[in-house]
Amino acid sequence: MKTVNEVSKLTGVSIRTLQYYDKIGLLRPAEYTESGYRLYDDAALEKLQQILLFKELEFPLKDIKDIVTRSDFDKRLALDQQIELLELKKEHIENLISMCRGLKLRGVRNMDFTAFDSSKIDEYTKRAKEQWGNTPEFKEFEEKNKKRSKSEEESMMTDFMKLFEEFGAMKDQDPASLEVQDQVKKLQSFITEHFYKCTNEILSSLGEMYAGGGEFTENIDKMGGKGTAEFVSQAIKIYCGK
Repeated sequence: MKTVNEVSKLTGVSIRTLQYYDKIGLLRPAEYTESGYRLYDDAALEKLQQILLFKELEFPLKDIKDIVTRSDFDKRLALDQQIELLELKKEHIENLISMCRGLKLRGVRNMDFTAFDSSKIDEYTKRAKEQWGNTPEFKEFEEKNKKRSKSEEESMMTDFMKLFEEFGAMKDQDPASLEVQDQVKKLQSFITEHFYKCTNEILSSLGEMYAGGGEFTENIDKMGGKGTAEFVSQAIKIYCGK
């Protein structure tokens, strides 16, 4: 058995993240001590490895939970995909190293940008997501989306991002205030109407993802101003904790 601190050091996953995974039912410890400390066995570590794979494939936590708890989950396929993805990333890094060495020898006049091409990784990630994306929410989104024209889709996304612009105008308020909480409810209703049924559990996962860095955080902060993504995440946490 390993403590949460030992698992964090071993995997690089923060203690806070492991605690959150436990809270949402994504990764439960094997057991708890009498003092309430989390303990993880080999099976839990194996499951964490699978979760990290799907995070590399850019799946939201709600989808990862659906996938790894399926009765037909294929662990061997997941491991094969992890190996292939890592090999593609290794190839990409080696190309970048070779390019930098070439620049060192020949100078910046060597205008070769092929080493920056990550299309292989992007294409593989897309195929893997399509293979695993067989969740009810994904199917519901696909069904709704195929009925929309390109202009309707663009208009919908504009309206969706406008919600975060509205959140940005509320940043000075307490995230627990009635107005902010009503805005969270408005966000949840919009997702349910236009994407898939957004339960509180799903909304909670989305809130964590919004503030988790990367493209989601950047786009939300771009609409509402710096700190908006974190503010929305806090408001959602309060909303779902009621």
